[in-house]
Amino acid sequence: MLINKNQFRVRFAPSPTGYLHIGGFRTALYNYLLAKKNKGQFILRIEDTDQNRFVEGAVERLIQSLNSFAIKIDEGVFLKNSCSSKSSPSKNYPLVLEAGESGPYIQSERLEIYKKYAEELVTKGQAYYCFCSSERLKEIREKQITQKKPARYDRYCLENISPEEAQKKIENKIPYVIRLKVPRGEIIEFEDLVRGKVIFQTDLIDDQILLKSDGYPTYHLANVIDDHEMKITQIIRGEEWLSSTPKHILLYKFFNWKEPKFAHLPLLLNPDKSKLSKRQGDVAIEDYLKKGYLKEALINFVALLGWNPGKGETQEIFTLAELIEKFSLNHVHKGGAVFDTKKLDWLNAQWIKQISLDDLYKRSLKFWEQKDFYQSAKEDNKTEKYIKKVLIIEKERLQKLSDVGEENQFFFTDRIATSLDAIRWKNSTSSETKTYLKKSLNTLENIKENDWNLKNIEKHLLAKAGEKRGDLLFPLRAVLTGQKKSPSPFEVAWVLGKKESLERIEKVLDTI
Repeated sequence: MLINKNQFRVRFAPSPTGYLHIGGFRTALYNYLLAKKNKGQFILRIEDTDQNRFVEGAVERLIQSLNSFAIKIDEGVFLKNSCSSKSSPSKNYPLVLEAGESGPYIQSERLEIYKKYAEELVTKGQAYYCFCSSERLKEIREKQITQKKPARYDRYCLENISPEEAQKKIENKIPYVIRLKVPRGEIIEFEDLVRGKVIFQTDLIDDQILLKSDGYPTYHLANVIDDHEMKITQIIRGEEWLSSTPKHILLYKFFNWKEPKFAHLPLLLNPDKSKLSKRQGDVAIEDYLKKGYLKEALINFVALLGWNPGKGETQEIFTLAELIEKFSLNHVHKGGAVFDTKKLDWLNAQWIKQISLDDLYKRSLKFWEQKDFYQSAKEDNKTEKYIKKVLIIEKERLQKLSDVGEENQFFFTDRIATSLDAIRWKNSTSSETKTYLKKSLNTLENIKENDWNLKNIEKHLLAKAGEKRGDLLFPLRAVLTGQKKSPSPFEVAWVLGKKESLERIEKVLDTI
């Protein structure tokens, strides 16, 4: 199927340098939301031209991350067994397939394409060969810094090496790069979809390397060629690429290609307003899944990092479908977006409340398995039904799935340290405390097994307590949990079951 020239087409083009960074995930999400809203295509391209930073397995992890968040790739790079029969194997990644009309979608498989276009620019006089050594380039930079001048290439090879000399050097296998010949004394102006009008002076732009000595392109050349050949209509990327845009606009002009529209997203910041960096840890989206955050909450949270629905709307909980409907670049902020983990915790708690009990059990099970007290409980035949009862009690209070059971370990052990002082209500005497515990014991004993539910337990205990609620319920809570603060004694007794609840009370009565 041929690409419609009027179709809305965006791309996410990560480098395989590790895990998917929160900032990269936001870029992917915003591109995806706009593609779906405009009935367009979301293309995944892999920019692996910087071989020094390549991390084995990163491509596969990137795709898996997008898949796990239900960000559907329409065209580009896929994992095997997740793509149509029209796909073709990747040359460089055995677990990856490529599908679409504009491939290859992996830059290391497009080197001849980049070389052809770079040579075309040289022939047209819009780029040139540079043979300067790294030592000379370092010397130039140091001198410019000392003189407080902009650090950029001094055009020695452009001004001192003729085309004939350059060809002889190339024939003699002398290493070279190809540099962009940036025109001097010009203004480059464009309309950014987030920032409005942006202006750059070409006198401040370096003659950027386009093709490196190893035959690989730099980001600038490959990015422009790929976006043109893949018919990308909107480029939505991070603010750090804003200063590169005039170089890209020059390339579009030199190739006589139509420019796409540009949108540069605000930086992600720590609470102290410093840049959220990969070096600070816990900035990969996978890190937050491992900590017990729900994918729905993470999508919701990341969408709000630099965007709001506008028009005075106060909605904060969004499904992916709602984000597709409401998202617009018109409401993306220009200023940096603060990564507030307290807001993430709150959103995650709201999403935990919304999912079903069965779903909560399935998602939390891997976190239960990591806890020693749960492993001990399994030996005591505390089954799925029991864990779900605990989750019913914890659901309204949970912030992260990794928190399951942590505040309520008394559900999984009967080794509860209690003392008279710990269970005494205010100024009650030892005798009074024991009397109220006996009342609780008798009340619970009289509830039939078939009637052992939260409503009945609460009704009977409150009736027995009368106006002396603290005298009866505080000691009961303490002997069932060993804690002064916990879920209500009704909830605890219901989860523990009749037999274990009575045993815990009797055990304490025998010691006081």
